[in-house]
Amino acid sequence: MVLLNQKHQELLSREREVLNKLQLTLAEYGVQDQDQQALQESIHQLDDFFLLVVVGEFNAGKSAFINALLGDSILKEGVTPTTTKVNILRYGEKEGKSILSENINSLTLPVPYLKEISIVDTPGTNAVIREHEEITSLFVPRSDLILFVTSADRPYTESEKTFLEAIRAWGKKVVLIINKIDILDSPQALEKIQQFVADNVKNALNIEPVIFPVSSRLALKAKKGEPSLWDESRFEALETYILETLDEESRLRLKLLNPLGVGKRLANQYGEYYDSRLKLLYEDQGLIQDIEAQLEIFRKDMLESFQLRMSEITKILLEMEQRGEDFFSEYIRLARIFDLVKKEKIQAVYEKEVVADVPDQIEKKVTGIIDWLVDSNLRQWQAITDHIAEGRQKYKGRMVGDIGSFIYDRERLIASIREEASRVVKSYDKTREATEIARRSQNAVAATAAISAGAVGLGTLVTILASTMATDVTGILLAGVMAALGLFIIPTRRRNAKKEMRQKVKTMRDQLISSLTDHFTQEISRGLQDIWDTITPYTRFIRAESEKNQIALQTLKSYLADIAQLESEIESPDKKA
Repeated sequence: MVLLNQKHQELLSREREVLNKLQLTLAEYGVQDQDQQALQESIHQLDDFFLLVVVGEFNAGKSAFINALLGDSILKEGVTPTTTKVNILRYGEKEGKSILSENINSLTLPVPYLKEISIVDTPGTNAVIREHEEITSLFVPRSDLILFVTSADRPYTESEKTFLEAIRAWGKKVVLIINKIDILDSPQALEKIQQFVADNVKNALNIEPVIFPVSSRLALKAKKGEPSLWDESRFEALETYILETLDEESRLRLKLLNPLGVGKRLANQYGEYYDSRLKLLYEDQGLIQDIEAQLEIFRKDMLESFQLRMSEITKILLEMEQRGEDFFSEYIRLARIFDLVKKEKIQAVYEKEVVADVPDQIEKKVTGIIDWLVDSNLRQWQAITDHIAEGRQKYKGRMVGDIGSFIYDRERLIASIREEASRVVKSYDKTREATEIARRSQNAVAATAAISAGAVGLGTLVTILASTMATDVTGILLAGVMAALGLFIIPTRRRNAKKEMRQKVKTMRDQLISSLTDHFTQEISRGLQDIWDTITPYTRFIRAESEKNQIALQTLKSYLADIAQLESEIESPDKKA
């Protein structure tokens, strides 16, 4: 490296800080090893000489070009791939070779040209051995300047276009060299090829390319004793560009920009990755929001449907109430006086005709509601798990836990809710009520008999009422007895009995509806929570992944902003930070 002034040292320090942070962040996010290695080596390259990397397809004349540049036949040349490893050419007092790694050799040469610039010879990008191309691709990020060699007999092939685009993605400055121009038969042919290459590179990479047409073969001959070939080789313009146009300040600027280009490429690449991940996760988040909304609608639908089912239980009790009304109208009246004095009969009739099988009917309805609740929840859970099946498969192996099974304890519901319903229904004791009604009916008859006892006895009264004389208006006491018995005591007892019966049935109905509503509302909420709990691994994963990817994206964007600021200051040295 050249001696740095204070401004360059400050830029270099900030650059290291940003790139090291980026490297740690990428390592934390688990990027590909080759990308991590590329960034690490580009950072290390800041401490090395200016690195001029020569790339191109095999047989384009890369080795011949480097030999011409150095003025000697140092590297092998041939029509088949001759370079199978990356060779780094550095300055040394004497020639030497060391193996830096499995795929990288270091060659030291006593060539003044290499005192400030190291040259890298790479395998052909279209070599038969695929590994050669991979070696070249991995080494490109370390370069400070790339010389891309294409051949005049096969200029700008499709594979060269692809490789150039990959190089450009790393933010590298590229100089194009059209080699072997000595095989062309006219200046017009060269001009046509040069324009072809320029147009295609400009269209593909959106840059104005720097292009040098040369004959490496003639240049080397000229340097080795045939100076008359120098002008024809057109090599001087290229050497001038490398040695003079790329002066110390320019090389330093490229060296500082190089790792920033690598960092920007990786920050953009993985930023796009996390952005695409977030877009996918937005779909999952929308899916979860849809589920939340649908579960809320499901809750409302369940409550409405429950009320409809509860109305059937209410109907059973209203029908019982109506039967009670009919019972009192039928039996608590004068014509039924013989039945009213028979307690057991009144009791049996009330239990059979009024209460009937109400407890069994209510129990069946409650059990039916339970079955409906269990089935509805199960179907809703199945619909939701089917709905998120694609997301579950997509993140399989990454979620902590899996979608749970929906197990609803029907027997627990039946035991608890049916027991509560039974308790409320039993609070209306049909035996006790029937006994009480029978007793009050007897009391009504007894009270009526007591009022009439001064005129006739109870037996006589009953006989009168039971005979055809009951309709004879000539009976001495019949009118008075009928008035007392039919118009006062028994009607009053009937009204009171109806009122009491209605109140008690209403109390039982209100308690039953309230109790069942509370229980089922809780169970509906519990069922929804159970459904939600079964998909918690999925929803939790989506929340965690969204947060992680959002943080990653924002962090990488902040690095890109820092890199852009540094690039701006390096490109314009007088610009203040």
